[in-house]
Amino acid sequence: MQINQTSVLLDPECRQLRFLPEGPIADGIQGFSWVAIQHAEDATHGSLNIFDWRTRSNSNYDLPGRPGFAFPTELEGIFVAGLERRVMMVNVATGEKTVMSDEIDQNVENTIINDGVPFSEGIIFGAKDLEFQTKKAGLYFWRVSDQSLILLRDDQICSNGKIITGAGNTRTLLDIDTPTQQVVRYELDCDAGMLSDPEVVLDLSDLDIFPDGMVATPNGQSVIIAFYNPNAAEYGVARQFSLANGEVEAEWRCDQAPRVTCPLLLNTEDGVKLILTTATEVMESEMFESHPNSGCLFVGDTPFDSVPVDYRFNAEQLGI
Repeated sequence: MQINQTSVLLDPECRQLRFLPEGPIADGIQGFSWVAIQHAEDATHGSLNIFDWRTRSNSNYDLPGRPGFAFPTELEGIFVAGLERRVMMVNVATGEKTVMSDEIDQNVENTIINDGVPFSEGIIFGAKDLEFQTKKAGLYFWRVSDQSLILLRDDQICSNGKIITGAGNTRTLLDIDTPTQQVVRYELDCDAGMLSDPEVVLDLSDLDIFPDGMVATPNGQSVIIAFYNPNAAEYGVARQFSLANGEVEAEWRCDQAPRVTCPLLLNTEDGVKLILTTATEVMESEMFESHPNSGCLFVGDTPFDSVPVDYRFNAEQLGI
C-alpha cells in the first residue's frame, strides 16, 4: 500500500467555514468549488465557496439554507445546488435563485439534501436524517430531460459518496449510505427511473471509521473514499480500494484532522492532485486544540496523468 502525506491547501480564517466542508468539484481548469454545509452546529445556513488554484484564494457566497451540493455549469457564475429540500439554480454574481424542484422528502421531517453527482441525464443525490438514526431519507434522481424528480429509495440514513459510470440509458451507480459502512452497486434505468437491487461491492463494517465522500480513479477500477473519524486520531485518511478484490491500494493522510469528508481528483498545471475536505462538526474545543488542522482543505500528490472532469449542465438543459 502506498502511503501519501498531504499538506494544508486552505486554512479557513473563520470557524464557520471549518464546521462542515464537503462536495469539492472541479470548476473549469482554474480551480474547484465546495460547500460549507452549515456554519455551526445550530446554524440553518451555509455557503458556496470557489477556490482559485493559481492564486490559492477562496471566494465565499452565503446561501439561504444548508447546501448538500453545488455544481458549476457551463454558464459563468451559475450553479445547480441542493439546498435544504430544494434543487435550485444559484447565480453567484447576482444572487438570483430559481427553484428547480421542491418535492424532496415531503412525507418525512428533519431531513435535508446531502451528497450528489451530476451526469448527462441529470443528478443522483441523497438526503440525510439530521439525527443520524432513522432510515427515512430519500435517494433521488432529478432527470434533466423532463425536469422531473424521481424517488429511488426512501430508507437512507445519511446518503453520501456517489459515482456514476457508463453511457446511454443504463448507468452504474456506486453509492454510500454512511452508517451501513458499505459501498453498493446499482444499475440505473434512466428512462424508467428505477434502480436494480443493490450489490455490496465493498464492506467496510469492520472499521471504526465511516466512509463519506467517494471518487473513482481514472481507469474506473478503484475508488478513493474519505473517512470520517468521530474520535481523536493523529491523522485522518482517504483510502483507495480496488473494486475487484477490496484491497487497499493507497492511503492519503491529513495531519491533525481526523474527520475527512470528501475527495476530489483535480487536473492542475502541477499534475493531478487529490483535494480532501475535513470538518470540525460537533468537535469539542479541547479536541480541536489537539487537532488544529480540522476543517482545513488538504492537497496530496497522485500517480494519475489526467482525470475526467465532472459533468456540467448547459443552458438548454437548464431551460435558460
